[in-house]
Amino acid sequence: MTGRLEGKVIAITGAGSGMGRAFAVALAREGAAVGVLDVDEAAARGTVEAVAAAGGRALAASADVSRREQVSAALEQVTGELGDLDVMFNNAGFNRPMHLLDVTEENWRSIMEVNALGCLIGIQEAAKLMIAAGHGGKIVNTASIAGRQGYPNFAPYSASKAAVISLTQAAARGLAEHGITCNAFAPGVVGTPLWDRLDEDLLAMGVSQRPGQAMADFGSDILRGRVATPQDIAGTALYLASDDSDYLTGQVVMIDGGMVLV
Repeated sequence: MTGRLEGKVIAITGAGSGMGRAFAVALAREGAAVGVLDVDEAAARGTVEAVAAAGGRALAASADVSRREQVSAALEQVTGELGDLDVMFNNAGFNRPMHLLDVTEENWRSIMEVNALGCLIGIQEAAKLMIAAGHGGKIVNTASIAGRQGYPNFAPYSASKAAVISLTQAAARGLAEHGITCNAFAPGVVGTPLWDRLDEDLLAMGVSQRPGQAMADFGSDILRGRVATPQDIAGTALYLASDDSDYLTGQVVMIDGGMVLV
């Protein structure tokens, strides 16, 4: 621990598991007080326990990121107990794969509401608090390699993550005058509950023939030779939350082990 985030208050959506949980623990170890937001309140409390076990400080709050009133209430809870918001991670997201020609309006809307609308609401509600506090801040969004290129079984997800990238650029321009930066990072294949579910769904769709095959096949072109762990991404999250990234805004950091070279 180097204390790079000492005194910072950071909120992370989707922090009940996967990358969000890894971020919460890693950032708390660097001195941040962390607001753990998740639609699953029990999962959020589990992350708070993991943070406490690592010697950090965190607060659990329940929020569906597609519901503005819930996000606003959760952030008010975080700032009321931990202090003014310095960094917001819009990390919550999900995917339900379908063959391109089978994608339904319900599938499209459910993914876009969480991944795209949820990101917009998170940007807006965090920025309002930062502007009111008058000290600027950082907003970090979870994009994906699927936001850089489309995948036929992940069409709505790909579109939602392309929207995250565009929202990141729009927010960087729109919030610069308030001293707020906005960046994103784009993971590839990460061993999280999201990918466990994707593996099951793709097996059921007939895209793969055995458990684990979909993840292995999808990650076969990773130059680093393996899929990522959440901890592999945590260092990038720390950089984007810290003062080291003060001059960076409107950018997407590819952290995919070398799957997409742009």
